[in-house]
Amino acid sequence: MSGQVWVSVMSLGGVALGGVLSYLVQHATQRSAERVETRRQEISLAESRRAERLALLERFVAVGAEAERCAFSRPDSWDDNDEWAVRTTDVMNRLWVAERLIRLQFPLPVHDAARAYFLDLNKTVWHGLPEGESVRDYLEDNRLAFLDAARDALH
Repeated sequence: MSGQVWVSVMSLGGVALGGVLSYLVQHATQRSAERVETRRQEISLAESRRAERLALLERFVAVGAEAERCAFSRPDSWDDNDEWAVRTTDVMNRLWVAERLIRLQFPLPVHDAARAYFLDLNKTVWHGLPEGESVRDYLEDNRLAFLDAARDALH
């Protein structure tokens, strides 16, 4: 082969090799960018879900505190038309909804703890406690179990 043919073949080979390497670099860069974008979206979604969960926890705790205040202020006798009963019915309905939303957004152990707290609180609000028993002490264990389960689920 003549020198010019070798130069042409080498030149063509260089162009082909350069094209292949350029393609591989672009492909690798594109895949890397896609992985970074996917990871960014996953992080954004996780942060969004965490914010939703925190808002739901705040709602449940706030309505739970309202319900506890209703339990503390429970009159010895009341009927369905009393101001206390009307206000308490509204609070307990909101707590029931918040408890159901906990089931949708959190693992079952968190819901189970929320449910136990809700049931104790419901009993305390509507039926009261035996004489000498403290509302705060009666609710404390299940309230703390719920908060601990929620904290574990957020980490």
